[in-house]
Amino acid sequence: MTTALTTAEFVVRTIAQTSIDNEKYFGDLDSVVGDGDFGYSLARGFEGVLADWDEFDRADAGTFLLKIAVAITSRIGGTSGPIWGTAFMKTGMKLKGTESPTHIEVIAALRDGIDGIKKRGKSDVGDKTLLDALVPAVDALETALSSGASVQEALDATAVATREAAEATTTMRAMRGRASYSGERSIGSPDAGAIAIAVLAEKLAASWNER
Repeated sequence: MTTALTTAEFVVRTIAQTSIDNEKYFGDLDSVVGDGDFGYSLARGFEGVLADWDEFDRADAGTFLLKIAVAITSRIGGTSGPIWGTAFMKTGMKLKGTESPTHIEVIAALRDGIDGIKKRGKSDVGDKTLLDALVPAVDALETALSSGASVQEALDATAVATREAAEATTTMRAMRGRASYSGERSIGSPDAGAIAIAVLAEKLAASWNER
């Protein structure tokens, strides 16, 4: 098993378990101006991923992520399924066939995932979506790794930047999704998807040395 595959497994499992553990929290955040099903949908989808964990093709990290993408798309309800599934699919496509991707290749794959989300959700940074935390997260990760930081240091820096970006969505007006229907009422509470990305970034940083 390659280091890249081991890392991909760690990241996906951490995302899955953290999403399940935070089902109520994410749902409560979403219920402020959304339909409140974000936490439930994410948790049920990732429960399915963990249930079938040993069945996924592990030819390489990219192939593994592609299989996860299919599982997520079919099991996560609402708009979250296509959005999260697309992110994993585009990232996996970029890494497929690469045994030991460099940090530059990993960042490029993550940016492909971001581009996929933008196209699928017809959204961009500033629309008060998970992109408002995810883009700064990848930016911070790239900056840290390019400067020679260790993976742990890079993840720590990413967690801080992602939390700040997620909290900053509080002052934004939602332009996409169910929350956009509430107009000015969407101002004053953070975006549930952005906060979820922050929580995931913090958990990845906190558990990296335990993998």
